[in-house]
Amino acid sequence: MTPDALAKACADAMWRDDTASQGLGISIEDVGPGAAVLTMVISEDMVNGHGIGHGGFIFTLADSAFAFACNAYNQRCVAQQCSITYLKPVAKGDRLTATATEVSRQGRSGIYDIRVTDQDGAAVAEFRGHSRSIKGQHIPDGSDD
Repeated sequence: MTPDALAKACADAMWRDDTASQGLGISIEDVGPGAAVLTMVISEDMVNGHGIGHGGFIFTLADSAFAFACNAYNQRCVAQQCSITYLKPVAKGDRLTATATEVSRQGRSGIYDIRVTDQDGAAVAEFRGHSRSIKGQHIPDGSDD
């Protein structure tokens, strides 16, 4: 299986049980080894008391992109630490795109940067996630490391 095919198969396996992302209307646009692009539209239920998109939903979109990027190698990974910097507010109806890129992957640890942009390509947030591999795989291959 090619690295791209493996990444897509891992994403499909994860997506089946990812009711959180599905429930928020998140869509996977692309996935590859150490990379993912996800989108989400800010709905009326995602607007806070200031009338802007709630940061928690922006974080969740970025976190989901992070998850699909770091789990693309058929080794289960979880977040060890994440941080986000919000750059500009978003409004109801804005279509956000989270683009995850692998910065480093060594041993059981990885670092991923996720840029969230709006429908005009303007940066909305910058997210950095540190991953840690755990026991298990998404697609059985006979080993379990």
